Amino acid sequence: MLLDPLANALSKIENYERARKREVIVEPASRLIGDVLRIMQQEGFIGEFKFIDDGRAGKSKIALVGKINGCGVVKPRYAVKRDEYEHWEKRYLPAAGFGLIVVSTQKGIMSHQQAMKQGLGGRLLAFAY
Repeated sequence: MLLDPLANALSKIENYERARKREVIVEPASRLIGDVLRIMQQEGFIGEFKFIDDGRAGKSKIALVGKINGCGVVKPRYAVKRDEYEHWEKRYLPAAGFGLIVVSTQKGIMSHQQAMKQGLGGRLLAFAY
């Protein structure tokens, strides 16, 4: 039984990364998982990924590049103001400027660096380093 598909997907990615696998198939696929994977790909944590339609919820096939030391979801999904990102960096990331926090804002899902540049607050979704 899946209670949080995003948490299960990130946990599976981290486990396969630690086992030094080249790729992982995550199911079920969702738009939220796809957006988080897109941001992780833009930041260089994962390689290419593609959606596989299996007639049900779908799957995502993700190429791993060996750059993830840790990743996970932020529970509960804390609200963050535009000037509070440093506090959450200290809590979820091992060092300043190392890793990323994925944030859901009114302008879409983005990394915390992009949200700081645009002066946006939002809700914390996930982290990776």
